[in-house]
Amino acid sequence: MSEIWSVDEHLADVLRGIRPLEPIELNLLDAQGCVLLDDVVVPASLPPFDNSSMDGYAVRPVDVEGCTEQYPAVLTVLGDIAAGSDEPLTVGPGQAARIMTGAALPPGAEAVVPVEWTDGGTGGGPADSMTAHSADPAAASGEVRVHRSVTPGQYVRPRGSDVQAGTVALKAGTVLGPPQIGLLAAIGRASVTVRPRPRVVVLSTGSELVPPGRELGPGQIHDSNSYVLAAAARAAGAEAYRVGAVTDDADVLRATVEDQLIRADVLVTSGGVSVGAYDVVKEALGGIEGPDGSVSFRRLAMQPGKPQGFGLIGADRTPLLALPGNPVSSYVSFELFVRPVVRALMGLEPASRTPVRARLAGEEPLRSPAGKRQFLRGAYEPPERGDGVGTVRAVGGAGSHLIAALAQADALLVVPEDAEQVAPGDSVDVLLLD
Repeated sequence: MSEIWSVDEHLADVLRGIRPLEPIELNLLDAQGCVLLDDVVVPASLPPFDNSSMDGYAVRPVDVEGCTEQYPAVLTVLGDIAAGSDEPLTVGPGQAARIMTGAALPPGAEAVVPVEWTDGGTGGGPADSMTAHSADPAAASGEVRVHRSVTPGQYVRPRGSDVQAGTVALKAGTVLGPPQIGLLAAIGRASVTVRPRPRVVVLSTGSELVPPGRELGPGQIHDSNSYVLAAAARAAGAEAYRVGAVTDDADVLRATVEDQLIRADVLVTSGGVSVGAYDVVKEALGGIEGPDGSVSFRRLAMQPGKPQGFGLIGADRTPLLALPGNPVSSYVSFELFVRPVVRALMGLEPASRTPVRARLAGEEPLRSPAGKRQFLRGAYEPPERGDGVGTVRAVGGAGSHLIAALAQADALLVVPEDAEQVAPGDSVDVLLLD
């Protein structure tokens, strides 16, 4: 009888052959989803100057001290300061400058009075907004009545209040999402050095598979695995390429794999790895040995997902993970083994999901085969308080074909090898899915 591998042994063997992808320099938008290679240091303070956080009037607080709507402070308006303006205005005693949000605070001014706290230069009551400069240029002159006082620095965003020059804006290992891309742009970076998103090529095997949208013939089913796995690869941070289902022909599969190596950092197959007479993946790849790599097939002490295959193939030693064909087995295997490979290629730690503890909900105990680590679909409820323990309930049965139950789950409930039963209220490990 062939050796039985544990889940941890198989994962360790897979990750042993994985090295992070070589870094590349990318333009900001192309770097989205990639992992930052080095710390990014802020070259200049952000914002680079004191600026207004409101539309209003730049003033000296001493000039508006104690003012009210009944007894307003009357100031002479010097002109407009718009965002990006280089208008050489200096605010002196009894003066104000009409200022827009984001515009640089002029010399002499120490605070901004929102326009709603003034008459807007109209001579009437409190204003709702400013008159557009294009509609009434004279509004940038004359007088303004201020109805409320301000303190020094009020409604002013000080220079460097976001980030100071010389500080670390983003640490190495950061995954670049929209906010991080925005920060890099704000500090003037047009490109950045990253580890790229791995290219994961997914293909299903089986002569019975037809694509969604096509009518089923006798004995046929729709190919769901390639869609599930491609979507899972995207969710893990990879660029996913889905290949149409390959028939149960070893020569066709071997040729397809060789063709896909040119664009793959990881190859993922589903189906054809068990002990049947038509298990084409084992037939096509199980005998590969030599300088271009090898693929080994093994049985794991887990349910679902017992049959697995792994190897480094081709001149570039591209990882190939051969997953079982049952839909739930395939997806669980991706989460346990392929997702860590994607993260390792990106240079992310930890490679595997960190389990959380939860109490089993429900009325019936869960049974598990002795000596196998079982991964059941679960629905997780977080604790009501941050220091509490969440709950998890099993969704659907243990069958590896129950994809409808999988669609209702947001977690994998883990039953360890030494447990044949888990009772309601027992504490279990849970892998949260995203």
